[in-house]
Order: sequence, then structure tokens, then C-alpha cells
Amino acid sequence: MQPVLGYWKIRGLAQPIRLLLEYRSIDFVDKYYEVGDAPDYSREVWFREKYSLGLDFPNLPYYIDGDIRLSQSNTILRYLARKYNLDGTTEAEKIRVDLAADELMDLRNNLVNLCYNKHFESLLPQYVKDVDDKLKLFDNFLGDRDWLAGETITSVDFVMYELLDQHRIMIPDCLKECSKLQRFIERFEALPVMKVYMHSDKFMKRPLNNKMASFK
Repeated sequence: MQPVLGYWKIRGLAQPIRLLLEYRSIDFVDKYYEVGDAPDYSREVWFREKYSLGLDFPNLPYYIDGDIRLSQSNTILRYLARKYNLDGTTEAEKIRVDLAADELMDLRNNLVNLCYNKHFESLLPQYVKDVDDKLKLFDNFLGDRDWLAGETITSVDFVMYELLDQHRIMIPDCLKECSKLQRFIERFEALPVMKVYMHSDKFMKRPLNNKMASFK
């Protein structure tokens, strides 16, 4: 039976999970829930199913894999990382994975808070300044490694790629001083399975965020 990934019809929190599953060539159901139009942005399509899926903490995204029923994007990623050997090969790599995961979630939360804020345009200039410093830290953290944990790709690389891609869509020159992150993107997109996926109809280019967001 195919695993099911359920999420809004956006990239959002689910996109790194999709990337990881595609990388491991997992045949899964990408189930979309679509928010209604303005002004109500009805979520009824999700609420109708929310409490019938056997989830301990019903939320989106969720992942159902046989008897395994998970919510929380980071929990899903950790589960998949362990299952498909994408959680680091040494203790040093696993520590880097844990650190990167938490730092990336901070970056993700800051981005979401901006994109869903009605004052997006006025807040963007300060965000650009702040995120520039953060991206430089990631650039230094990556260093001369191929991937965040080392020479082996891990779950956090899928999150890193997605956040870098979302930032360069919003701020095209955000990586101008981060040459290592630029090469990271090139390396990721050159992976044969990713190259095929990103040029297929399955790959979602937009929207990044939901209908009520200021930046979609």
C-alpha cells in the first residue's frame, strides 16, 4: 500500500518531504487539501477528515505509512531519515544534522511570519538585512563539505535546498555573498533523480504559501 503525504496544495512544510521521497524513489500519494477563496479561506476540506485519520495530533502535513501515522513535519522527516538511511553515518554527522534541523526551523519560521504578514512590503527590507547574516552562517557551516552533515546527503539537505529556493524566489540576489550555498544548490539540482523530478509535471513550482499569504 502506498504511503500518503497529506498537506495543503502548496510547497510549504511538505516540500522537503516530497523531495526526500522522490530522492529515494518512493511511490507515494501526494494528497492535496485546497483552502477556499477569499475572504473566508475555508479549510472545511481538511476539517472534514481531520479527526478520522487515526493521527495522535491531527495536523498538516501528515504521513501515513502502513501502521505508522505521523504529523509534524520534523517528525516525519526524522522518521524517513532513519528509514531510508538519511540521518548521518557517524555521531559527528548526526550532531550536525540535529543542529542544522533546528537552525533551519528557525529560518523557516521567520520566513513564514514574514510571508503571512499583511505588512509584508514594509517588513521585507529589514528581513533582507537579517537573513543575509543568517545565510552567511549557513554558508560557513557548510564550508567545503558537499552536504550539511559531511560527504553524505541527509534529511536536512532537502530542507536547506527548499528554504534556499524559496528565498531566492523572493529575494533573487540573496545568495550573492554565499558562494558555498550557491554550489550547494547546483549540486542538489544536478542529482539525477532531482533533475528528472524538477522537470516533471509532479514538481510544484508555486505557490510557496497559502492563499491568505502576502507572498505566495
